[in-house]
Amino acid sequence: MSMTLVALLGVLCLFLLILLRMPISFAMFMVGFFGMLYMTSPIAAYNVISSGIWEQLSAYSLSVIPLFIFMGELLFRSGITEKIFAAAYAWIGHFRGSMATTTILSSAGFAAVSGSNTATAATVGTIALPEMKKFGYNRALSAGSVAAGGTLGVIIPPSSVLIVIALQAELAIRDLFLASIVPGLILVVLFIATIGLLCRRRPDMGPAGVRSSWSVRWRSLKGIIEIGALFTLVLGGLFAGWFTSTEAAAVGCIGAMVITLIQGKLSWAVLNEAIANALKSSAMILMLVAGAVIFGRFLTITRLPYMVGEWAAALPLPAIMVMACILLIYVIGGALMDAMGFLIISIPIFFPVALALGYDPIWFGVVVCIVTSMGAITPPVGVNAFIVKSLDAELRMGETFRGVGYFIPPYLLCIALLLVIPQLVLFVL
Repeated sequence: MSMTLVALLGVLCLFLLILLRMPISFAMFMVGFFGMLYMTSPIAAYNVISSGIWEQLSAYSLSVIPLFIFMGELLFRSGITEKIFAAAYAWIGHFRGSMATTTILSSAGFAAVSGSNTATAATVGTIALPEMKKFGYNRALSAGSVAAGGTLGVIIPPSSVLIVIALQAELAIRDLFLASIVPGLILVVLFIATIGLLCRRRPDMGPAGVRSSWSVRWRSLKGIIEIGALFTLVLGGLFAGWFTSTEAAAVGCIGAMVITLIQGKLSWAVLNEAIANALKSSAMILMLVAGAVIFGRFLTITRLPYMVGEWAAALPLPAIMVMACILLIYVIGGALMDAMGFLIISIPIFFPVALALGYDPIWFGVVVCIVTSMGAITPPVGVNAFIVKSLDAELRMGETFRGVGYFIPPYLLCIALLLVIPQLVLFVL
């Protein structure tokens, strides 16, 4: 049997196991191990399990994952989100759709220190959904703004997804974080513009609130000084070269503990809960990384990534068309399965293709992060949509998916802009 056929059968078996609801990490481990067993020998396969996984998981750079997750878990419990929401509403509350816009801005603010789409959606949604209901907002728009805003958690740094992409593709975490800021801001602007257009067309979807006085506006900024200082210290220090990625994450953890203490929310119970949740999330990611080591070695032995790259580079099509097809695969994959899992499976295959087509590796990492994050609001998986539904018993699933549907076009427009104008990602490097 040819190596190409073995590789294709391996990929097919992987997706079949995932469809049978086997955890992605276990599916990658099983397919990769038995594939290497067939292609090489039992000794070689066992060596990869013993030495390959240890070599990857003992890497110092991996320590950044639990640290950033722990920082986000602490801030999730600090009560800082309420202050971000109040400050945003004080400045723009008198516009139509201002509550939904405030939700997007609050999500962007919390995303800047959390790194998780689910944590962002759950935290902001707990505050925003009751407020929008009180002001008579359209329920679909309310749900859509919370779910879409939550996806900013994996785009605006620090992001656990960007960290995993950096580790998988052997890229600098600092460069990926820096390059993702502008695309994240573009997405925020497009989301806000979408809300404005919807509320201009149908004013009843998002009634205007009360205009706050200037004294209230200035006072509201006091509530977000801590979060701004932490964001500046962690990412500013990282970009300026004061810290490595791991040191920046450690500083962020200390800062998050200080903020939680200042807010009067730090206790042993809160600390234990934050540590436990951070360990659970980190263990899930590390299991995916371990599975990816085995599956990636199997693909390397079969030379599938290189053959796909050579085939794509030889196609009689412009590189931008081939890349558009690759991104379409990521859109579909992100909609059908967990974004993190799909990235870990697909990067070993498509990253060499992007390089063969002449695309910058940092650009590719940022764009696939954005594309797969759209999967968090796209049926049938749409994990953020289900989180929002769980926050409000009166919301119907149909309303939630109709709401997130409003934000798919701005996502696609952002992806198209980055595809046509790659310098939007790269000019900051």
